[in-house]
Amino acid sequence: MRIILLGAPGTGKGTQASFISKKYNIPHISTGNILRSVIKSGNKLGLYINDLMNNGKLINDDLVISLIKNRIKENDCCNGFLFDGFPRTIFQANAMKEAFIKIDYIFELIVSDEIIINRIIGRRTHVSSGRIYHIIFNPPKNVNKDDITGEELVVRDDDQENIIRKRLIEYHKLTIPLIGYFQNEDKKGNLKFFKIDSSRGIFEINNELLKILNWLFIYKCMFNINNQWIF
Repeated sequence: MRIILLGAPGTGKGTQASFISKKYNIPHISTGNILRSVIKSGNKLGLYINDLMNNGKLINDDLVISLIKNRIKENDCCNGFLFDGFPRTIFQANAMKEAFIKIDYIFELIVSDEIIINRIIGRRTHVSSGRIYHIIFNPPKNVNKDDITGEELVVRDDDQENIIRKRLIEYHKLTIPLIGYFQNEDKKGNLKFFKIDSSRGIFEINNELLKILNWLFIYKCMFNINNQWIF
């Protein structure tokens, strides 16, 4: 399974990716987490990326693609992977195709900008693992503490309202054209594209995603490469 979760910041991509990753034993590859690990290194590249993210800017396409290509070469990607936050632009999607990175399924998570802002303002993050909580919708067991380590949760710099609004402007400008691009790929039979209403509760969204994926998995297993029944 090679999956893309497409949607603006705050649509729940990270939360749903975590569920899918555990269910199908495929790595959740978040460009945000990859970039934050570079920032954590404190080198020149990390400082540059940190400045861009804190100002609500998207990262250079070539840099993102290079990081992604290196990541999917790792052993845990042999049975598939799930992209969260990649690709963000048609340029990145074309570069992905040129690199022969095959995608099976794309889910676009849809929710209004105002709901997104309210969601992100209440978001809390465990820095070292990337686990995300919400003070209302997905609170930790203990206030402001990670469920597993007990360490403090933080509000990321890029989760401030003014930064969120800048990121949404960037998203609508650069990423929304991807919807048409991938829908066209669906029409060509290169992948399957689905729209998901992400304004609902976490588990309601998850149930719909898993229902679709389970059906697709069963359907795929019923045929071999020559479209012959195997059971």
